[in-house]
This record gives sequence, C-alpha cells and structure tokens, in this order.
Amino acid sequence: MRSLLSSLCLMVALLAPSDVVAQETTPVLVIDSERLFLSSEFGKRVASEIEARGSDLAAQNRQIEAELAATEQDLTERRATMSPEAFQPLADAFDTRVQETRQTQAAKSRALNAQLEQEREAFLQVAGPILEELMEQVGASVVLDRRTVFLSANSADITTAAISRINAQLGAGTPIAPDPQE
Repeated sequence: MRSLLSSLCLMVALLAPSDVVAQETTPVLVIDSERLFLSSEFGKRVASEIEARGSDLAAQNRQIEAELAATEQDLTERRATMSPEAFQPLADAFDTRVQETRQTQAAKSRALNAQLEQEREAFLQVAGPILEELMEQVGASVVLDRRTVFLSANSADITTAAISRINAQLGAGTPIAPDPQE
C-alpha cells in the first residue's frame, strides 16, 4: 500500500507542471447554505411564516375532513331510505365535492411550498453580495456549499460569519406577499 501511495505521489509530481506546483493556493471557503438560511433572521422569519400558514392549512384540512365525514355519514344513513335512482345524484355530487376539495387543498399546499422557494431565492439574491464581500475580504476565489465538499478545514467554513453579516445588513428581510387565493 505504501509503495502504491508513493508511486502515485511521484507520478503526480512528475506530471504536474513546475509552475503549477509552485503557485500559492487560492483560499476556498465553504458554507452550509441550509444553516445559513435557517439560522439567519430572514430564514427564521420565513420559517415562522410558513409554519403558521402550514398550521392554518392543516387546521382547515381537519375541519373539511370532519365536514365531509359528517356528510358521508348522512348520505350513508339516507341511502337506506332512498331508491338507487334518487341516491346516485347525491353520491355523485358528494364525490365531485370531495375531488374538488382535494384539488383545492393540494393547490394551497403547493402554493405554500412555492412561497418557501420564492423566499429562499429572494434570500440568496440579497445575501449574494454580502457573501461576495466576505469572500473578497479573505482573499478567496470561490465559496462552495459544504454538502459538495468531501473534506475541508473548519477554518474554511464561513457560515457563522456570513449569518452575522446577513443579520446585520438584512435583518428579517421583507416578506413576499402570499398568494391571495389561499
């Protein structure tokens, strides 16, 4: 194993141009983009808003479910006293109502997810120049997401510093107006 490693190192040294080997390395920084968003005041505001709207949607879904269950129970009880011809339009109307309700509630859920993505995009757009400034101050040429880096020194991680700067410059940010159809 040692000879294989030694041979590999020797091959790299022989194949690499001497001017490339002699160059100084340009600092590469890493950032945990998920933590950057969720730990910033901006991200905390967004998470709080999305959670509140998600809770409202869940409560609305529970209420609708209870109403539909009561309607279904009523139809079940009425079925015994009705002819199939009289009952079928009621059953069809109930099925249509259930399908429309599912579609409406699913659309609200998708809109909530879209809102989260819009907020993330807005955050990255306003945080970009702050990260760029931080990168330039330390003389780095690139910032990589921690999830794409196999190994790095902890000193290369600027997430905490970036969160502090973003909080100082952006605070909680400006909310994007939710879809009025919700």
